[in-house]
Amino acid sequence: MKESDFDLTRIVSAGFDENAFVARLKDRDDCLVFDPGLEPEKILKHLEQHALRPAAILNTHGHSDHIGGNGAIKARWPDCPLVIGAGDAPKLTDPELNLSAAFGLELRSPPADTTVEDGQVYSAAGFSLHVLAIPGHSVGHVAFLWKDHDPQVVFVGDVIFAGSIGRTDFPDGDFDQLAAGIHQKLFTLPESTILLPGHGPPTTVGQEKRTNPFVGIQAGQ
Repeated sequence: MKESDFDLTRIVSAGFDENAFVARLKDRDDCLVFDPGLEPEKILKHLEQHALRPAAILNTHGHSDHIGGNGAIKARWPDCPLVIGAGDAPKLTDPELNLSAAFGLELRSPPADTTVEDGQVYSAAGFSLHVLAIPGHSVGHVAFLWKDHDPQVVFVGDVIFAGSIGRTDFPDGDFDQLAAGIHQKLFTLPESTILLPGHGPPTTVGQEKRTNPFVGIQAGQ
């Protein structure tokens, strides 16, 4: 698929500077919404301005800054399926597990309509996304790999960032798991593969292999 056939919008929520992504194919009016954050009105405005209908909400994991907009989108489009890795599904409705209680938010998302596991392919809005389970930041964290674009694209959530990785000091975090998942699931992809993280700018597999101080060559990996 050509770059010109694909439209991607990054919408940043204040507070945690979390990235939500709206992805669509140019010949369609449906789209995918990844990790809607704590300012869902920005996402709703974008969808309405461009006459887009979300075909699925995809959560890479269940932390509050990545699920804060689920309820608002589901309220507007009740039939839009909410998708998350099976291991993180309990976080959606539990403020303790999704870490919002610690900030006094008591955030509760609608429950998952669909849960996904490693190796599955989830299809909606013309996209076929390969599910990569990469625990370590959270136990049920998944990334969504789109192979039909050149270069390939991965919505990685909080697995890896430009020059950093996701925190592993949460109750279900584990650095060794996270590092192993990055090496086995991401660093085996072509170096041109675009990584779209939950915070900060996009990066590539090649860039992180060469320069990431936690899991790249600089870290002796």
